[in-house]
Amino acid sequence: MTARNVRPLGHARVVSCVLVNLCATPGLGSVMARRVWAGIGQLLFALAGFCLVVGWMFEFFHRVYLQQMDEPVSSNGPGWMGKWGLICFGAGWLWSLVTSLSLLRQIKGYEQAGPKPVPPRLADLTGKPPKQS
Repeated sequence: MTARNVRPLGHARVVSCVLVNLCATPGLGSVMARRVWAGIGQLLFALAGFCLVVGWMFEFFHRVYLQQMDEPVSSNGPGWMGKWGLICFGAGWLWSLVTSLSLLRQIKGYEQAGPKPVPPRLADLTGKPPKQS
């Protein structure tokens, strides 16, 4: 990052970014955690893999339909699409795993380095001066 005043991510934000990265969409959690270039790369791998797997599924079901209708079906199938789709999506997911582990390690370092903020006392919020004992 540049020299801008960017607050470090909080623990809850990092955990939600990791969950999105690993359980929903590889790369989206990285973008949410301000790792934009890594997140875009992960998203591209995951999207390419997803498209290839969907294409393979379409061809597979089309072939099954043709077989059920007693139509001629070519012997060579689109197996390469499924294989490369899984490889691409897996690469994006593994990359997002590495980024997620890096985020967790970074937040652990922030928590150990600095003191935790102390919330204000309730007496300070009422506007009344605190009682002297």
